[in-house]
Amino acid sequence: MADVSLRLLVLKTHDVPAACAFYGSLGLTFTEEQHGKGPLHHSAPLGDGIIEIYPLPDDQAVDSTTRLGFAVVDPDAAVESAASLGGRAIKPGRDTPWGYMALVADPDGRTVELYRA
Repeated sequence: MADVSLRLLVLKTHDVPAACAFYGSLGLTFTEEQHGKGPLHHSAPLGDGIIEIYPLPDDQAVDSTTRLGFAVVDPDAAVESAASLGGRAIKPGRDTPWGYMALVADPDGRTVELYRA
């Protein structure tokens, strides 16, 4: 096994509150932060690292090609909750070679894999 781990994941969005609500519904707890004169953003612990949600300037497009995966207690319930917070169900939960997984899109269109923890 490689001696590497993910320590930081930054997502940018035009709607920070919606993104925080969506990812918060998966069990992440966000706090508001600002480093020096940098932009106000939100961060949440994620394993040994951190996930940060930053505002994206209106003249920049969201990169919806990023694909994320999280282990959650109940993927099916997480899809329902996430869909009610601006997300969109893509595929219902099913057994895969990697475990039970459902797919949902976040409010910006990023695909999020939800695995049973």
